[in-house]
Amino acid sequence: MSGPDDERRVDLADFDDGPPVLPDITDDERGSSWGEREEDDIARLLEDRPPHWG
Repeated sequence: MSGPDDERRVDLADFDDGPPVLPDITDDERGSSWGEREEDDIARLLEDRPPHWG
């Protein structure tokens, strides 16, 4: 009979991590999926600023 599972040794080197099961960010969370450009366009953001922001 073997000992408790807490004392059992498992060699993690045998496991291949492979690709992630779930991505960190899904496609619908990316700006490109909503028609936004990928580059950081500060000038466009300042131009789109509402007038009451001064």
